[in-house]
Amino acid sequence: MSARPPVLVDIKFNPEGVARVLKTAFADRGSINLADPGHQARDLRAVEYALLWKPDADLFARAPNLKVIFSGGAGVDHIIGMAGLPEIPIVRFVDRSLTTRMSEWVVMQCLMHLRGQYAHDNHQRQREWAKLIAPEAAEVTVGVMGLGILGQDAVAKLRVMGFNVIGWSRSRKQIDGVETFDASELDNFLARTDILVGLLPLTPETSGFYDAGLLAKLRRNGALGQAVFINAGRGKSQVEADIVSAIRNGTLGGASLDVFEAEPLASDSPLWDLQNVFLTPHDAAVSEENALFRHVETQIARFERGEPLQFVVDRAAGY
Repeated sequence: MSARPPVLVDIKFNPEGVARVLKTAFADRGSINLADPGHQARDLRAVEYALLWKPDADLFARAPNLKVIFSGGAGVDHIIGMAGLPEIPIVRFVDRSLTTRMSEWVVMQCLMHLRGQYAHDNHQRQREWAKLIAPEAAEVTVGVMGLGILGQDAVAKLRVMGFNVIGWSRSRKQIDGVETFDASELDNFLARTDILVGLLPLTPETSGFYDAGLLAKLRRNGALGQAVFINAGRGKSQVEADIVSAIRNGTLGGASLDVFEAEPLASDSPLWDLQNVFLTPHDAAVSEENALFRHVETQIARFERGEPLQFVVDRAAGY
C-alpha cells in the first residue's frame, strides 16, 4: 500500500454500511474509521483529508494538518461553527442519486396533498367508498425555497408533473420558464404559493425561518383551499410549535416533514397525530455510501492534480 496518509472517516450514520464500503474504498491510501473501536485512539496528525458527518468535537485538535474537509451529506451545518474548524476548503456531497431521491420525495408529497391521499387512507381503513374530486396540478402553485442543485431538480420534475412552479432564493436565480424571486420579494412569493417546499440550508438567517408569521402569508384561497408546508431541508429552519398551531387553526391544511428540530422526533410530539400530516424519518435523500466515497475519491484526485475542487462551501453564506 502507498505511504500516502489514509482518509479519516467520522460519520454518524449507518455504521455497518460505512464499514462494509470502506473495505474497498480509498484503495490507494486506506482509511481510518473512527466508528471502529480499534481506531478511536489513533494518531491523526498525518491525516490530510477527512469525511465527516456530525464529527467528534475534538476532531480538529486531533487532526491539525487537514487540507480538505468533505461533508457526508448535502448540508454542512453540522460542521460550520465547530470549535477549531480550520480555514481549509469544505466540500458538500453532490450526487445524481441523492438529488434524484430528494426530488422523488418532494414530488410524491406534492401529489399526495394534491390528490387527498390522507383522506383516502382514512377511508380505506374505515372501508368507506368515498370518491374525492381533486384539482389538476396546473391549478396549484408550488413555491420552492432554495434553488441550489436539489431545488432546481425538484422544480424541473414538479413542472413535468404539471404543477405551476415558482422559486425563491436569497439572491435571484435564473431558471428558464420559471418565475423566481429574491429576498426582497419574499411576501409576494408567499402570497402566490399554495404548497411551500423548503429546501433551504441551515444558516443563522434561516434558523427558525418557517414560523407562524411566514406560514400566515401563504395563499389560502387557491385550488387547495388551504396552504400546505413541505420541508426536507433542515429541521432547525422550522418552528414546530408554529406548524402545529397553523394546522390546528386552519392556516395550513396539511404538511409533510422529513426533518425536525430534534431527531429522532419525540414520541410525545403532537405532529404524530395531526390530520393531513405526513412524517418521514429524515430519509428523503439518504447519502448512499458507495456514491459518497466515489465522490470523495474524485475530489481528492482533482485536488492532487491541481484542479479546482467542486461544490466548495461559501463560508460567508454558510452553504
